[in-house]
Amino acid sequence: QVQLVESGGGLVQAGGSLRLSCVAAGRTFSGNTFGWFRQAPGKEREFVAAINWQDSTDYADSVKGRFTISRDNAKNTVYLQMNALKPEDTAVYLCASRVFKTMPRSLSSYPYWGQGTQVTVSS
Repeated sequence: QVQLVESGGGLVQAGGSLRLSCVAAGRTFSGNTFGWFRQAPGKEREFVAAINWQDSTDYADSVKGRFTISRDNAKNTVYLQMNALKPEDTAVYLCASRVFKTMPRSLSSYPYWGQGTQVTVSS
């Protein structure tokens, strides 16, 4: 089992920045792949970014160049630095993990999920 706890969400004006954190506990960390997903009201949950054990990364086109995913294995923590935020980035952001080394974008590939943290971007 892997337990995930997100933090760092909040209310920010358009153009601002936030850094989300996801602290993991339980079954391994350094070998896991981690993903960030988001779900806006009335919309399906969607892929945002992922990072694997070799620090390879993948980003959704909508956030590429604005968001950066990173990890600190010593702190068992994964980060999502979000810059140049837009109102359309408003959503609950969720951290997810899988013990395999590939970085799929599908929700069903990640068995472990946190509860999420709310990000609201005002115009």
